[in-house]
Amino acid sequence: MSTLTRPKTDTVTTAPTTLRGPVRVLLRLHRKALWAGAALLVIGIGIVVALSVWMASSPVRCADGDTTRCGDDIYVSSYAHTSTETFLTDGGAVLVLLAALIGVFVAGPLIARELESGTFRLAWAQSVSPTQWLAARLAVPAALTVTGLMVLVIVYRWGLWALRAGPNSPGLRWHAEGVFPGTGPAVLGYALLAVAVGALCAVLVRRTLLSMSLSALVLAAVGIGLSTWRYLLWPAALRQGEGPKLLRDSDWHLEGGMLTASGSKVYWRDCYHAGSVEGYDACMRDRGGVTPFAEVHPASHYWPLQLVETGILLALAALAVFAAFRVLRRLHG
Repeated sequence: MSTLTRPKTDTVTTAPTTLRGPVRVLLRLHRKALWAGAALLVIGIGIVVALSVWMASSPVRCADGDTTRCGDDIYVSSYAHTSTETFLTDGGAVLVLLAALIGVFVAGPLIARELESGTFRLAWAQSVSPTQWLAARLAVPAALTVTGLMVLVIVYRWGLWALRAGPNSPGLRWHAEGVFPGTGPAVLGYALLAVAVGALCAVLVRRTLLSMSLSALVLAAVGIGLSTWRYLLWPAALRQGEGPKLLRDSDWHLEGGMLTASGSKVYWRDCYHAGSVEGYDACMRDRGGVTPFAEVHPASHYWPLQLVETGILLALAALAVFAAFRVLRRLHG
């Protein structure tokens, strides 16, 4: 073998090495944003812990947080309990909003600003390919955001468990819009989608403010759409009968009414004009109703709904990442 023969490049070892440089530069360039994100993480953890400690130390009469005499028909929670409940009611929505802000940051200062100002050419001139450049700007925020949100999800779930919600806490039920997305893997799907959409909008528009605005609009549309149609992501359970057999406190009630003798459904909403319980019953009977029914998502549907929503978000994120690389190659080779 000639001494002038160029040795073969080990692609397995060079791939991480080629990304190490862009990642290091990225972390150094945006270290202020990283410190700000770390500060938000610490503040979020501190607030949940402080509220939980305050609630646990507040004097109450009953184990469920009732401040009145145990066993009576009156439920009055402590001020600490009420304050903690108010804060945690929209905790899941806040986590999704944080994920969306990361996506807006990726779209603007992280990618579009460099494309708009032309500073990306300096990196590409230093043996960093466009693919490696974009991969670093996807991997770093994705890894940091998923790690930070995983910690916040654990803390948020602990805060909900420590709250010991009383009978007057409908806003903290597992299916509440402000709670559901922040208690499971769905929020991590939102985070990865936010990063992917931010990158796609940046390489498409290449203008900082416009990319940020477009990313916010896309992420808002996805979030509103999933929260509106979440109940359709998994088949609802049909219950028949009366009393506790029909509805439980942990159920997500979707629809209700009566079944006719032939098995068709007559919904309560069709008798809203009745105006009273007796009027409702008479209206339903006139329409052929025989057996009361309810369409619900029981608590056992929590994980199927979480996993289906997460799968949708990950699929959309993968499509956005694929499109971002395709657009970058088409524009810059």
